[in-house]
Amino acid sequence: MTYRLGKRAPKHDPRTYKLAPALATALPVIPYSCDWSAGVPYQMWGNDRFGCCAFAAQAAHVATWTKAAQGLVLLSTDQVLENYGAVTGFDPATGTNDDGTILLDQLNDWRKNGFVRPGQTRDYLTGYGIIQPTDEQSIKRGIAFLGGVLAGVQVPGGFLSLGLGETWDLDKLAEADKSPKGGHAIALTGYNPDGVFFNTWGARTFMPWSTFEAIADEAYGLLSRQNWLGIRGFSPNGEEFDSLLAEVRAA
Repeated sequence: MTYRLGKRAPKHDPRTYKLAPALATALPVIPYSCDWSAGVPYQMWGNDRFGCCAFAAQAAHVATWTKAAQGLVLLSTDQVLENYGAVTGFDPATGTNDDGTILLDQLNDWRKNGFVRPGQTRDYLTGYGIIQPTDEQSIKRGIAFLGGVLAGVQVPGGFLSLGLGETWDLDKLAEADKSPKGGHAIALTGYNPDGVFFNTWGARTFMPWSTFEAIADEAYGLLSRQNWLGIRGFSPNGEEFDSLLAEVRAA
């Protein structure tokens, strides 16, 4: 199995909203554990051939959100590659310009212009907020109340030789295998006290919190009104849109 990376270095913009720890006292108690990923039919979405990991993560979030809130929406590989091309200049027909993605560019385009999806509508992100990767409580809140977190990690070489779905545990790697081989985007979709569940290369995978904090270099809480709310305007947790929007605020 070939694993492709494709996340470029983080871009920072001081205007970016933050998922702020200061709001924690005004929000519901964070659940002990939460997992939206069980039973979601994640796909490879072309990430074995191209560096489209950011858009495979986007497809994983859409599948996770809609399975929980409405009815499963599953993007095709062609749609994922089309979205990758629209933001980065990648050519799905020839494979040229396969240079990876800056996550902030992806999020801005997703919010402003929308991405293709099954059906006649485009997929628009309502909003997003940056999270410090070491802020475990905010990562948990983003998963529990917003349905998922987009994270960027620097992948140690040893993880590239693991089988699909095998646990990413930095402590189990030899020192020679801990050297990072490049950036990768993953969809965080669940957690428990020991660590976080995420989708990568089409497989639901797990890593301890200590591993995530060691390899993550960016994270974003995502709010999708289009996918995370049901017909009556409530999330799977029974929350209204305005209360979800309160999760993300200006710094």
